[in-house]
Amino acid sequence: QVQLVESGGGLVQAGGSLRLSCAASGRTFSNYAMGWFRQAPGKEREFVAALSRSGGSTNYADSVKGRFTISRDNAKSTVSLQMNSLKPEDTAVYYCAADETFARFSVSVSAKTYDYWGQGTQVTVSS
Repeated sequence: QVQLVESGGGLVQAGGSLRLSCAASGRTFSNYAMGWFRQAPGKEREFVAALSRSGGSTNYADSVKGRFTISRDNAKSTVSLQMNSLKPEDTAVYYCAADETFARFSVSVSAKTYDYWGQGTQVTVSS
């Protein structure tokens, strides 16, 4: 079992930046590929970014490429999402997720792949 707790959400103006963090506890963090997803009101949950167990592989949604960066610190059991050049359409609840996988370079975009989820943190970008 892994517990995930997100932090760092808030209200920011368009063009601004936020850094989300996700702290994991419970099991060996390096056994998990990590992902960020988001869900806007009235929309389905969508993939944002993923990072492999080792941190050697990444995957990003086209809508955030070049603006968002996912990273992890296995020693601290944390994964972060640096979000720059934020747009109003980035407004959503952001969720951290963990995928228990033997594949060292797995970076799944499918929410069904992920085994554990945090409670989410709200990000609001004003125009």
